[in-house]
Amino acid sequence: MKQEKVSVSLQKKKKSLAKGASSRLKNDSASNPQISIVIPVFNEEENIKTLSSRLLNTMDADKRSYEVVFVDDGSSDKTPQMLRDLFKKRSDVIRVISFNGNYGQYVAILAGFEHVRGDVIVTLDADLQNLPEEIPLLLDKIDEGYDLVGGYRKKRHDNWFRTYASRVVNSIRAKTTGIQMRDHGCMLRAYKRYIIDQVVKTRETSTFITALAQKFAGKSLDFPVTHEERRAGDSKYNLYKLMRITFDLMTGFSLAPLQAFTMVGMTISAASLIYFFVEVFKKVIGHHHGFGLHFAFVFLLLSVIILGIGLLGEYLGRTYFAVCDHPKFVIKEILEKEDKELS
Repeated sequence: MKQEKVSVSLQKKKKSLAKGASSRLKNDSASNPQISIVIPVFNEEENIKTLSSRLLNTMDADKRSYEVVFVDDGSSDKTPQMLRDLFKKRSDVIRVISFNGNYGQYVAILAGFEHVRGDVIVTLDADLQNLPEEIPLLLDKIDEGYDLVGGYRKKRHDNWFRTYASRVVNSIRAKTTGIQMRDHGCMLRAYKRYIIDQVVKTRETSTFITALAQKFAGKSLDFPVTHEERRAGDSKYNLYKLMRITFDLMTGFSLAPLQAFTMVGMTISAASLIYFFVEVFKKVIGHHHGFGLHFAFVFLLLSVIILGIGLLGEYLGRTYFAVCDHPKFVIKEILEKEDKELS
């Protein structure tokens, strides 16, 4: 009888230890997931429900542990409340970072990078133009040994302006910075943790994350991904923002614009000197003509000077913000499950 009691007691103890080990494993998986998915969000109330459903279904079916970090970039619609409701339903994998205002897509991604816990970080837009179902494909490539897997849109479904503007910016980036990547505008990308740590450490004021990460990556791969039309909501990029991206790329990673302007200045100075001597010669021989050509030449010089001042302003502006060291963003609230709640 006594032996039976001891046997029962040992069985209970074993079950208790097994349960405790399982609980600790689950807790470690939740607090230190393998994958972190960062999604910047701005006024996407029409897409949040579908996005979250497809993403969670995809990642729940995958063998890897994960977390999803939504960064609300100062949304003014129902997006903040929808993210709160989503956190309440799936606080085991959902985290929400809310800004006090709108700082831009890349700043929102950077904030997500500063709070991720995973060994591999994936970025994804909230507009559903890239498919959440393709994330495991990028992760498989990371498992094969790549440090960075960057998606490129094999068949774009944007309007003609966005498509050709993107091609122009890609071409300018490749020629001025030397950074080779097929499609820097595609946000469906996967990075190993060391790359993200380096991106976070930078003190740059205009952080163009895709190009910066490519610069830090050891072994990278361009991977074809599906691109669909935006079915709901509006694009957050206009002509001004696309121009800002181009300037950030040129002035953030290369001195080529200043060097090109120096060469143009030298060429025009030489031409001006020749033109001066020609005009002096004409004056000496008594050949007179109107002032139209003179005015055209002066206007050309003024336009070059203004262009040069603009380029210098870009570089000086970046230096000014770096010296001021203002915060890139202000976080209003973070919704996440505490580690002690995960046990």
